[in-house]
Amino acid sequence: MSHSSSSHSPSSPTPSSNPTNWKSKAKRAWKFFWHDDSLASWLANMVVAFLVIYFIVYPVLGSALGTSFPIVAVLSESMQHNIHDENLCGQSMDRSTWKDSFDNYWDLCGYWYEQRNITKEQFTDFPLKNGFNKGDVIILYKPNNIQVGDVLIFQGNRPQPIIHRVVKVWQEDSNTYYQTKGDHNGDSITGALGESKISKDRLLGKGVIRLPYLGWVKILFVEFMSLFGIQITR
Repeated sequence: MSHSSSSHSPSSPTPSSNPTNWKSKAKRAWKFFWHDDSLASWLANMVVAFLVIYFIVYPVLGSALGTSFPIVAVLSESMQHNIHDENLCGQSMDRSTWKDSFDNYWDLCGYWYEQRNITKEQFTDFPLKNGFNKGDVIILYKPNNIQVGDVLIFQGNRPQPIIHRVVKVWQEDSNTYYQTKGDHNGDSITGALGESKISKDRLLGKGVIRLPYLGWVKILFVEFMSLFGIQITR
C-alpha cells in the first residue's frame, strides 16, 4: 500500500511584509510631500513642519536658551514701523504718501519716547531698532539683565504672550518692574495684566534674533486648527 506524501512549499510573503511594497509606499509618500502641488500636500507639509518645530526644535532650543518660550511667532502688527489700517503710533496716515524709513518713523513717533528721555540716538542702538512684522519669528533668551530698549516677551491678558519694547525699568519695594510699548502703538497697554507695570513673574524671555516670515507657518496652522475648535496658545 502506497502512501502519497504532500510537499509543503514556503509561504509567500504577504503584501504588507514585502520590501518592494514598502519601498513603493515610501516613494509615493516622498512624492506627495515634496512634489505634489495639491492642497492636501500643502496642509500635510504645514502640519509636519509645525510638529517638528513644536516637539523637537522647541524643547532643544528652550533648554539651550534658558526659557520655556525659545521661539515666538509675531501675531500682530504692534511692532511694525509702517502704516497698518491707515494708522501709525495712534495717528491717521495716508499709506500712499508714506515712505518706510527709520527717520520717517522717528519724525512721527519719536515725540512719545523723547517725553520719556529716550533719544533718537539711543533708539538706533536698541536691539531690533526697526521693529518687526506680523509673521516673523523671534528667538528668545532668558530674561536676565533687562534694559530699556530690549524686546521683552511677557504674559499679558490673552493666551498668547505680548512682544513689545522696554521703555522703563525701575525698583519698587525691592522688586524690579518694567514698562513696555509696541513700536507701532500710540501708548502702552493699561489695565490688569497690561504693560505699564510688568513684574518679573510674568517674563518669558528677551528677543534677540528676528527670522522674517517663518511665523506664518504657525499662524496659518493655528487658524486652520481653530476651524475645528482646537485652540493652540503656544
